Amino acid sequence: MTIIQETLSFNTIPRKAHEITKEVQDLVLGSGIEKGLCHLFIQHTSASLMLCENADPDVRTDLETFMQSIAPDGDPMFCHTTEGADDMPAHIRTLITNVSLTIPVSSSFCQLGTWQGIYLWEHRSSSHSRKVIVTLHGQ
Repeated sequence: MTIIQETLSFNTIPRKAHEITKEVQDLVLGSGIEKGLCHLFIQHTSASLMLCENADPDVRTDLETFMQSIAPDGDPMFCHTTEGADDMPAHIRTLITNVSLTIPVSSSFCQLGTWQGIYLWEHRSSSHSRKVIVTLHGQ
């Protein structure tokens, strides 16, 4: 059994889902692990990870539109506004999405479905530097 752990860094664009499939797949392929698990964990409370359709960008636009409707910036019900009107809504978005993903690995590739991509979803209304820890377990 081999365990490899690396941290990937990304600079985000506000309120956008950034596809990180290639970076993760490159790490898996270079690891020498042919069969096992790829675990991803984002080290932030205002961004998340998701598996999402990677063919039609309208899907990600619609997801952002939906999030804006359920966690709007500047809602007066929020008292946590230390970093601005988007502060608490970004935390809520993170809580109802994923901070980690686990994907099976076979033949040195993440076994994603035909239309699945791995995304880092920035929930803040400004750019940030984000870190994703990738842990690979396998043979």
